[in-house]
Amino acid sequence: SSSPIVCISIHVIFAHTQNLESKMVEEFRRRLKYFFMNPCEKYKARGRKPWKLMLQILKIAIITAQLVSFGLSNEMMVTFKDENLMTFRHLFLKGYKDQRQGNYALYTKTDVYDHIYFIINRYINLQNLTVGNLAYEKLKGVSTPLSVCQVFYRNSCIDPGNETFNIDPHIDEDCISIHPMQTLDNMNFSLDFKRLLSVNIYLTLKTINLQTVRHHELPDCYDFHITIIFDNHAHSGKIKVDVENNVTIYECRDWNIEGSSGKIDYPLLLFDSVVILACFTSLILCTRSVINGVQLQFEFNIFFHAYYKKVVSWSDRMEFINGWYILIIVSDTLTIAGSALKIGIQSKFLTNYDVCSILLGTATMLVWIGVIRYLGFFKKYNILILTLRAAFPNVIRFCCCAAMIYLGYCFCGWIVLGPYHDKFRTLDKVTECLFSLINGDDMYATFLKMRDKSYMVWLFSRLYLYTFISLFIYMVLSLFIALITDTYETIKHNQQEKVPVSQLQAFIAECRDQPESGRYQIDKEPPSCCFG
Repeated sequence: SSSPIVCISIHVIFAHTQNLESKMVEEFRRRLKYFFMNPCEKYKARGRKPWKLMLQILKIAIITAQLVSFGLSNEMMVTFKDENLMTFRHLFLKGYKDQRQGNYALYTKTDVYDHIYFIINRYINLQNLTVGNLAYEKLKGVSTPLSVCQVFYRNSCIDPGNETFNIDPHIDEDCISIHPMQTLDNMNFSLDFKRLLSVNIYLTLKTINLQTVRHHELPDCYDFHITIIFDNHAHSGKIKVDVENNVTIYECRDWNIEGSSGKIDYPLLLFDSVVILACFTSLILCTRSVINGVQLQFEFNIFFHAYYKKVVSWSDRMEFINGWYILIIVSDTLTIAGSALKIGIQSKFLTNYDVCSILLGTATMLVWIGVIRYLGFFKKYNILILTLRAAFPNVIRFCCCAAMIYLGYCFCGWIVLGPYHDKFRTLDKVTECLFSLINGDDMYATFLKMRDKSYMVWLFSRLYLYTFISLFIYMVLSLFIALITDTYETIKHNQQEKVPVSQLQAFIAECRDQPESGRYQIDKEPPSCCFG
């Protein structure tokens, strides 16, 4: 009589255990579904306010405003440098016209001497010539001199008529200095053009960028370290002349602006501090979310292996790592670094304008790209994100294969066409030219440039350009577009049919509880990942 009672007890215990395990599975499934909800659904499920969403919207506004503010300051600095470089070319290059860089050249000895003496005279009489606020650099109260240095082979004997030469390839440099108040009467200067490699003229001028006052910014002092180069390395009878300008920016030693309270703009400093605080808060929240996702991924992996005896695929595990949070973390890090650098620039402790503009520009770009995530909450917009994510691996593999063909054409064009065509003169120019051709830019000009060259090179250039354009425009680009289109159609079909495309999505899809059901309130204390 006791045997049936024992059997019933075992059956009851077994049923109770199964019911308990089933309940824990449902709770875990509900927890997973909650994790992948968007902020609006999480608010409906638990009343949790979407702080990260509101913070990202705030960041878009303040980071964009910060970039615009810094962009205006950076633009004034770059424009000031470029305009001064153009001023130096007009001041120191005899007969200079606004022409393409590299076209200014000399062909006779007389012209070379005339231009060198012209530069020296212009430097000596600079204060009477310039309309800008240019001044000589002074060290210990004495103006620094202009230096004329000639670079030449140590010894050479060249006789093209007899087809003989004797040369010592070691290079020497000989310099003379001319002070601003010095006359040229006693200057002894001569050039040996057969040995001459270059004549370099060095001078330093100072100025102040006053235009920033109109934008409530303290003007910077500038040192222009100017180098005028007469390049004769080729010994081809053509001496190319160019002006190079190395700029040093620093805080002026003494200043006074009527109505100004100080060198630091405190409202702007406060605004930058708010940006840093907002980005730091966003960084902490997104990092916490990424860590929670990683922990939940490990729990799901253990659960799936324990209950279904299956290994979770790598793609399913990566779904727990939210790429948008990674994007936001990178953006926040760049913004914090760029904002700190911007504060240093505005306080006149730093002058790294280019580094700051790269950091802030990249951060702003990533912030605006992150807006796509919130558009993805709407099904019609979400298909773009899903297509990009699904097509990305195939696109990378396809681009790696296409890059091999592209690099082959780059090296071939550089070696064969480089000596005859400006657009193929260097390897970076070749890559830019071919990329432009793929997009249909400047085709006729590229073909036309090769018409007056040797017949063999001209014939090769036609074969080279026609095959490249046909291969990449009609085949590679078409295959690339077909790859994206095929992925788009697959995603669209899956959305219409509502087919789960992974084990994770199929597991979550079994949970029918809606966010408004109130069932998610019980999941505030997550169950153990091992489920007993």
